[in-house]
Amino acid sequence: MSPVLADVLLVTALIGALALAHRPLGDYMAAVYSSKKHLRVEKWIYRAVGANPDTEMRWPAYLRGVLAFSAVGVIFLYVLQRVQDKLPLSLGFKPISPDQAFNTAVSFVSNTNWQSYSGESAMSHVTQTAGLAVQNFLSAAVGIAVAVALVRGFARSRTGDLGNFWADLVRGTVRILLPVSVVAAVLLIAAGAIQNFGDIHTITTLTGDKQAISPGAVASQEAIKDLGTNGGGFFNANSSHPFENPGGFTNLLEIFLLLVIPFSLPRTFGKMVGNVRQGYAIVAAMGIIWFLGVIAVTWIEYAHPGTASQIAGGSMEGKEQRFGEGPSSLFAVSTTMTSTGSVNSFHDSYQGLSGGVLLLGMMLGEIAPGGVGSGLYGMLIMAIIAVFIAGLMVGRTPEYLGKKIGTREIKLAACYILITPALVLIGTAVAMALPDGKAAMTNIGAHGFSEVLYAYTSASNNNGSAFAGFGADTPFFNTTLGLCMALGRFLPMVFVLALAGSLAGQKPVPETAGTLRTEKPLFTGLLVGAIMIITGLTFFPALALGPLAEGLAA
Repeated sequence: MSPVLADVLLVTALIGALALAHRPLGDYMAAVYSSKKHLRVEKWIYRAVGANPDTEMRWPAYLRGVLAFSAVGVIFLYVLQRVQDKLPLSLGFKPISPDQAFNTAVSFVSNTNWQSYSGESAMSHVTQTAGLAVQNFLSAAVGIAVAVALVRGFARSRTGDLGNFWADLVRGTVRILLPVSVVAAVLLIAAGAIQNFGDIHTITTLTGDKQAISPGAVASQEAIKDLGTNGGGFFNANSSHPFENPGGFTNLLEIFLLLVIPFSLPRTFGKMVGNVRQGYAIVAAMGIIWFLGVIAVTWIEYAHPGTASQIAGGSMEGKEQRFGEGPSSLFAVSTTMTSTGSVNSFHDSYQGLSGGVLLLGMMLGEIAPGGVGSGLYGMLIMAIIAVFIAGLMVGRTPEYLGKKIGTREIKLAACYILITPALVLIGTAVAMALPDGKAAMTNIGAHGFSEVLYAYTSASNNNGSAFAGFGADTPFFNTTLGLCMALGRFLPMVFVLALAGSLAGQKPVPETAGTLRTEKPLFTGLLVGAIMIITGLTFFPALALGPLAEGLAA
């Protein structure tokens, strides 16, 4: 079988699996967040934290819950890293330095999972499981909760109530993320991923050198890191490590896990607003952008432009031999168009133009299909912008799902859109202007600039992947990237929840002959076009200095 045919069959199998899961998982999540009943274990949790899950919250109270819970998570994870040497199962590892502990704590609580350390040689068993793995669940549940609150804003009228944050958080964790992760972890273990709490083994290699082999609870962390679009990895080599990703089946399973909830949430949106066709329009826009990205990166990597790649017969630098160009490209596009950051190849070694596509996937706001929860609310913000543009063209007040899109709503949507570009571009500019930024680049010219641009794009959009040659483990980058991760995660949530409250307080607008049909293919095309134009106008100059210049010079 030719590699191209194998890649086509792989993508077809993935799309088929996602299509089969879309309806049942989407309907199940809608039922979870619409239910009035509480499981016994959920009642225990509410009692332990002192929360009343039946109390409705307006958007300021919901936001306070999100921020307070996340702040406690950052403090707990920071302290855990600083005292890990005094805890059981420390493996002899030292405490994490203050700047790196801050960076890592913010990274995992913000669902970014940016790592400036090698997990197998820095983090103890307790830190990995009680700290990092737990935050993989909780940060993902927070993202879904905020998305559901926005959906309720569209579904409800004449009220400011958006549900209860604590109920949404607990239900997302207990009823969705935990059971699916258990099944995924069992499949990974059965396929060869490791799961233990053993000691570090030292072996002698064929050349006579000594090598340390680190054990750990890898399969359980791998399952939720992908399902929750967290990213990161137990090992520095991430999903190219055979203990994390043993073979072709697990590679496909991991790609499926990081896409399945983001691609199913539009169905949840459609069910909760009472019009599943609206969900189909959203998922179609997500799918179109993702599929075009897969085609672009795969084609460029197979074309292997550049003298070195042509002599070698392919762009295999930085790619795992077990997977090759196609599966590596599929994984790379899927992880950068979600807020995952998990990798089975090293993006620093991709061709200039394909690296630019990976950057663009993050610059879009990771909405195709995006992170768990954040992808849906990011796409709904873009849908509001698209409706506003359509209203300007026909000269009438824009409406979306029976809600008027007025001055307040557009201001909130505009603020949401401007946050991450400001963080990316200002952060990159400051780093390039200072000696600390230039010293971290392992390449010069356009590719060196791309390394810095990629780092701030990844951090500000809560992705977590990196151009691996970039030396980010310095006080300057641990601090600035940590701030970008925090601001890029929580500032947008402020505007999302404020928008949800504004929409929920409106009375429904009756549909007329002039109402834009937002469930039609025409709107899907308008939505895709608006996303590409807004992103292009914002980031084209930066892309021209980095990946485009590098690609055209190849």
